[in-house]
Amino acid sequence: MEFSAADFERLLMFEHARKASEAQYLNDPLDSENLVKWGGALLELSQFQTVPDAKQMLNDAISKLEEALTINPGKHEALWCLGNAYTSQAFLIQDIDEAKGHFDKAAEYFQRAENEDPGNELYRKSLDVAARAPELHMEIHKQGMVSQALGGGGGGPSASSNAGGSKKKKKNNDFTYDVCGWVILAVGIVAWINMARSLGPPPPAR
Repeated sequence: MEFSAADFERLLMFEHARKASEAQYLNDPLDSENLVKWGGALLELSQFQTVPDAKQMLNDAISKLEEALTINPGKHEALWCLGNAYTSQAFLIQDIDEAKGHFDKAAEYFQRAENEDPGNELYRKSLDVAARAPELHMEIHKQGMVSQALGGGGGGPSASSNAGGSKKKKKNNDFTYDVCGWVILAVGIVAWINMARSLGPPPPAR
């Protein structure tokens, strides 16, 4: 797996965030904001793993985010990150029926996040894209490109640029959204880009 300098910097940043959250948890296990940051860091770090390790890391992220919701059931950042985690899991599952169950859960969490923070553009976009996720899943798995997309280490687009409006609402939101930065369908989008490239001239060898 090859990393660019930017990828490596992101890997170090989110690994640092994971360790800091783990340490903070020992001091205050009821800090829901910290649990969201921890889950989000695991969500980001899963991009840099092999498929089996990514699945395990996503399970750990879901566990932390669900724990945050037991403390603060209306925490919309946790709900949104859970939607991303279940979407990411779905793209790693070949069986379309099993994947659909994860997509449905993701859509449910995105809807709950939007209900808790009405008018949030990021949550609305996540819901819109989630509706197209099963179709994209089928295309990607036809091409067998999930492992390539995940193994490429490039990660998906960052949400931080899309979450500008949310920064006014809470001082910690900018970091939270950045931690959950690859947003909806990151694995799928990367795979889709790779698939589109494969239809054109082959890229030059690295």
